[in-house]
Amino acid sequence: LECDWNRTWHSENPDLTQCFQNTVLVWLPCLYLWLCAPIYVLYLKSHNRGYICMTHLNKVIKCKSIYNIFDMFFWIFCFAVGFLLWIVCWADVFYSFWEKSQDGGGCSPYTQAPVFLVSPTMLGITMLLATLLTQYERLKGVQSSGVMLNFWLVAILCATVTFRSKIIQAIREVRVCSGYLMLILFQNPCPEIGASFLSRISFWWITGLMITGYKRPLEQKDLWCLNSEDRSQRVVPQLVRRWNNECLKVKRSGQPNMLLQLCTHAYTNVSPRGERKDGQPIEESEILITNISQKSAEPSLFWALCLTFGPYFLISSLYKIIQDILMFVGPEILRLLIQFVNDSNAPSWQGYFYTALLFVCTCFQTLILQKYFHVCFTTGMRLRTAIVGAVYRKALVISNAARRTSTVGEIVNLMSVDAQRFMDLITYINMIWSAPLQVVLALYFLWQNLGPSVLAGVAVMVLMVPINAVIAMKTKTYQVAQMKSKDNRIKLMNELLNGIKVLKLYAWEVAFKDKVSAIRESELQVLKKAAYLGAVSTFTWVCAPFLVALSTFAVYVMIDERNVLDAQKAFVSLALFNILRFPLNMLPMVISSMVQASVSMKRLRVFLSHEELQEDSVDFLSLSASVSLCFYSFVPPSLCRLSVRIPDGSLVAVVGHVGSGKSSLLSALLGEMEKLEGSVSVRGSVAYVPQQAWIQNATLKDNIMFGQERKESWYHRVVEACALLPDLEILPAGDGTEIGEKGVNLSGGQKQRVSLARAVYCDCAVYLLDDPLSAVDAHVGKHIFENVIGPQGVLKDRTRVLVTHGLSYLPQADLILVMVEGEITEMGSYLELMGRDGAFAEFLRTYANKEQEDDDSGEMCYLHDVRDEGHLTPACLSLHLSVFLCLSVCLSLYMSISLSSNSTLAAAVRVDGDVIGKKAKNAEVGKLTEADKANTGRVKLSVFWEYMKAIGVALSVISLILFFSHHFASLFSNYWLSLWTDDPVVNGTQPSREMRLGVYGALGLSQGIAVFCYSIAVSIGGILASRYLHQSMLHNVLRAPMSFFERTPSGNLVNRFAKETDTIDSVIPSIIKMFMGSMFNVVGSCVVILIATPLVAIIIPPLGLLYFFVQRFYVSSSRQLKRLESVSRSPVYTHFNETLLGTSVIRAFGEQERFIRESDGRVDHNQKAYYPSIVANRWLAVRLEFVGNCIVMFAALFAVMARESLSPGIMGLSISYALQVTSLTWLVRMSSDLETNIVAVERVKEYDDTEKEAEWRHDPSSLPHGWPTAGNIDIRGFGLRYREDQELAIRDITVAIQGGEKVGIVGRTGAGKSSLTLGLFRIIEACEGEIQIDGVNIATLGLHELRSRITIIPQDPVLFSGSLRMNLDPFDGYSDEEVWRALELAHLKSFVSGLPDKLKHECSEGGENLSLGQRQLVCLARALLRKTKILVLDEATAAVDLETDNLIQSTIRTQFDDCTVLTIAHRLNTIMDYTRVLVLDKGEMAEFDSPSALISKRGIFYKMAKDSGLV
Repeated sequence: LECDWNRTWHSENPDLTQCFQNTVLVWLPCLYLWLCAPIYVLYLKSHNRGYICMTHLNKVIKCKSIYNIFDMFFWIFCFAVGFLLWIVCWADVFYSFWEKSQDGGGCSPYTQAPVFLVSPTMLGITMLLATLLTQYERLKGVQSSGVMLNFWLVAILCATVTFRSKIIQAIREVRVCSGYLMLILFQNPCPEIGASFLSRISFWWITGLMITGYKRPLEQKDLWCLNSEDRSQRVVPQLVRRWNNECLKVKRSGQPNMLLQLCTHAYTNVSPRGERKDGQPIEESEILITNISQKSAEPSLFWALCLTFGPYFLISSLYKIIQDILMFVGPEILRLLIQFVNDSNAPSWQGYFYTALLFVCTCFQTLILQKYFHVCFTTGMRLRTAIVGAVYRKALVISNAARRTSTVGEIVNLMSVDAQRFMDLITYINMIWSAPLQVVLALYFLWQNLGPSVLAGVAVMVLMVPINAVIAMKTKTYQVAQMKSKDNRIKLMNELLNGIKVLKLYAWEVAFKDKVSAIRESELQVLKKAAYLGAVSTFTWVCAPFLVALSTFAVYVMIDERNVLDAQKAFVSLALFNILRFPLNMLPMVISSMVQASVSMKRLRVFLSHEELQEDSVDFLSLSASVSLCFYSFVPPSLCRLSVRIPDGSLVAVVGHVGSGKSSLLSALLGEMEKLEGSVSVRGSVAYVPQQAWIQNATLKDNIMFGQERKESWYHRVVEACALLPDLEILPAGDGTEIGEKGVNLSGGQKQRVSLARAVYCDCAVYLLDDPLSAVDAHVGKHIFENVIGPQGVLKDRTRVLVTHGLSYLPQADLILVMVEGEITEMGSYLELMGRDGAFAEFLRTYANKEQEDDDSGEMCYLHDVRDEGHLTPACLSLHLSVFLCLSVCLSLYMSISLSSNSTLAAAVRVDGDVIGKKAKNAEVGKLTEADKANTGRVKLSVFWEYMKAIGVALSVISLILFFSHHFASLFSNYWLSLWTDDPVVNGTQPSREMRLGVYGALGLSQGIAVFCYSIAVSIGGILASRYLHQSMLHNVLRAPMSFFERTPSGNLVNRFAKETDTIDSVIPSIIKMFMGSMFNVVGSCVVILIATPLVAIIIPPLGLLYFFVQRFYVSSSRQLKRLESVSRSPVYTHFNETLLGTSVIRAFGEQERFIRESDGRVDHNQKAYYPSIVANRWLAVRLEFVGNCIVMFAALFAVMARESLSPGIMGLSISYALQVTSLTWLVRMSSDLETNIVAVERVKEYDDTEKEAEWRHDPSSLPHGWPTAGNIDIRGFGLRYREDQELAIRDITVAIQGGEKVGIVGRTGAGKSSLTLGLFRIIEACEGEIQIDGVNIATLGLHELRSRITIIPQDPVLFSGSLRMNLDPFDGYSDEEVWRALELAHLKSFVSGLPDKLKHECSEGGENLSLGQRQLVCLARALLRKTKILVLDEATAAVDLETDNLIQSTIRTQFDDCTVLTIAHRLNTIMDYTRVLVLDKGEMAEFDSPSALISKRGIFYKMAKDSGLV
């Protein structure tokens, strides 16, 4: 019942804890009544005042006065209320039992707490007692009772507090998801729900949105909310539940589960770094293949999808059956019409009746077909929502070992490309059974028309089956290869974008551009092969129906001379062949989509089956200690034989060398590692500060609060304790400033302090701190230790496990754990460990001795004097233990004194609450990232022209000619057929049938050749355009300055390289083919109808205008909806990327549900734009097909009216083409799809216009050979700013540095240290002044000429996936001997030599299979390999232990002895022997001299040295 003072007292809106409310406030009135009840009952028993009447009129009459009547009703009311309260209490009890059963004995701490059962039970029994006492009072004649009055008064007061708390909680929950709930409940509900039947079947209910879109470009606010059944919160849990059931079935079946096999495979064949025994990295496909051969059962994702979406999708099957039957009504009515024309005696009304019947049937068919498509597209949308949600949820629980087998790029592709594959398939999946049904029905009617000759056509179709089968098999092969290349490309792009700053600093853009281009080229080669296959497939699609018709007609006329091909037989058959064309064309496409979806399903199943983190790896129990580990082993890397109990409220320091398992220990406490044996127990909530700070793309305030409620006084206290107040002064909008992705606009120290503030603000019981003080300055680190972590800090009563390399903090730790190679070798307090004189004492002796000497001399000497090649000098060993005991006491005394001295710093930065948010009102000032914006209006013709130029103008013209040739041949062949049918019959036969048949066949062959050629031309043109557009986008992105990446979310860029590129690769070429085909079909149909029935010319112009108006009306909305959908897709990927980087932090804080809600909200926001677009398609189709049906009706009507002058052949041709004119709907849709998908080209070309850096190289180069030769740096009046609207970050810096000088750069966070180095590398261009290196103004150089000739070891060691050698030398410009020499000097040779693949060792994404210290040493090896005359160290050793720091510094001093070295330092001891030190303060040069001179001046540097304990 511990009181939370931040909630109850230090708050503007005080409240009591849930624990207090559910115990004290419930038990207090109960205990009062139970204590008073026995005494009160005895009292009532001895004081009988008479019976208060309650029933029957005679009892009322007996009552002494009218007041008794009121008493009677009062007692009835009291009894009823008491009885009702008793029922409510027991309902609460039963609900608690039900909730517990629903929880499955699992994860909710509330449903498991006994108090949730005990308190309602106790209250229920008490209410029963109160009711009985009330009745007993009535029997005894008591009209007013002090005991019961007090009980009800206390009960009401206690209940009022709880009731108020419930209201506050409800308000908070509404605020948390206010945007989402307001959107659902109050903002623009979908009108579909309240629409009438006619409105639903005609899709009239979307007309309001279409009108809005026609008047002005649509915006997000115009979109409706999703229907409840389409939202993530409804759809995703259904799929997840059914998938889990499938997994459980496999487990119960006794078969080796895939999950277990993956574990076994990991243990038996995988090294600790996620490699096979032969050292090669594991590929996801290898895991798949291995498991296929081993398992006999696996969970079925297909069945889970069927159970989830099947019932709703079956409605579409019903619609499809009706539509398929109605398709054959048209040819039958056509047969009757031709029969009517041939029969001159038939009454005219029959013709008009057939015309009306044809119109009604086609309209009904239109409505049914559009409802079918609506159900299909809605199912596809829900399917995508469910897949994205399932993948996101899985990514939050996937184990680290499994995580390494699925890169960020692969998982993003699962959410984008693979989910889209399912959406595409769902639309046409019914064709699997519908196509054969249509074929059978068509053949039946053809048999009725032409007899056994149809068997020839059947034979042709049967021959086409193996061709399509071969094409499908090859397509699947190419699909797998293409997805593999796409995954690799997106993975590399993710890494490239995450490490773009390092690429620019090292001038490696060209090397990585070539790597991406090589992967892209292999992807395009596969696409080219698929294009050739597609051309063959298209050839078969177009030729199959024609060959069926040709073979059928040929056999029909050749087997019997008396078989006359008249108009009725020819054109009814032709109409049936046109129906046959659709299933024959669609079936290969559906098979191809199924192949693609099967590949995607396999990838999804493998990912969803990945091993998850062990839920029972950490037990949350009530212990005497907060944390307990016993005999624990983990894989990988290994921790073993750990046994430790950490007392509640203690400060525990974990120390050890690089790679000793310190961070792994914290991961084990978080349950992030695989437990093999033993147990871990943690009591209470956990907060975690990772070694590399994880910062969200949100405001600083949101990063700190991390979803918690705002507690003003506590927030102020946390910000002050974490030394963030001075930073809030600097930030443009205070704590309302937006922080970019991965904290790009914060320094390393600021990021770490925000990460720490987040943990402190959550106010947890246990704090796991992974070296949070390494990235901050010494005096800031001291401030944080004293005010946050230390014995007097805000966490003084919490359990703190601190991984640290700072020796000065150790004396104040209650317990120190010394780790060596995954084991705790020593454990105890500081004095105990020093007294044992073990490894810890020896380690401390090395460093503390040197610090002691430096303090005596007044100037720091470096550690390599003490340590020589890793061995202790005799001088160090000769020191006695008493010296160190004395030292520890001194350190403790020093830290305690600094507590009081540092209060001045706190006073200096302590301000009122107004300071934190003083600039927050102007939120726009703090905006950094730019949301993906949707263009408005029509797509400019210049976009089409750009795409045409990318294809090649000549190839585009050739494609158009081939399209025209194909459709002209098609039109002429049908006209030739009409002439054939009109041939006179002589002696029961047509004399010129062989000639007619030969020409008809030749025209068909020419069609096939034209189709094959234009299909290849368009596909190859699409590939050429894809190559050009991707290369230009890649080049433009790499040429963009760092400011572009800071304000552009990586999700936007990944979206361009993933989804938009996929659209350009696959979608646009096929849409162009379909658009051109539809356009020529429509033109041809209109020409034929006009020739046959000139009267239609009266109708076609107005109908054409109506078509055009509807098309423009539709496209204006459709295009904008596509843009809004594309824009809202980027935040889904951005959030997902962000989540993947911070999964350990999210899990540690238990914020999975909040992040899942956020992801679901973003997906729903994206689907909000997608759903209206699919409804708009149906709206368009209903209206255009209605107009098309009008054309059919008028063509038939005018044919009936002119039957006397019209030949049957021409009439049959006219009406059969009129039946096809509904393809105008397809033309409008294709033109719209072309315009909406060409937006991908528009978005890719956007980056042509972004700002660019200076040229990489000047040709010819004006630089002298070997520049720089001396390393002189002359900075004159230098100043720069990060953004145009901001003040100068540094100004008026004038410094002259001679070649070979070693210069330290120091200053508080935000003083401009890193800004100066960014200016030196021209990451940010100068606003004023200049920098000269060896007399050359760097502003006149190409960027790569400059950056390749100076070297930096950055603060964050970034590695890329690939070989170790590639990470050292991506251009292959050095020999293996030189690389090995660099590794030896970087103290990595022994480590790399021990690897199975040596230099070819594969580094995982981000270098995760190397420790942070090893990655830093790899960065050192890069510098040693380049060996330029100028070296910059940007806080390069901040995150490594003292020994690694010693190695790096000693190497720099020996190997860069003749080079100019600029070091930004937090550890002042590393620069105390430098030539000079540059002190920056608020962006200006404050001091510049030798360390000894600066100390004697007693200025800023002196204070910093004093804070660090150096003077």
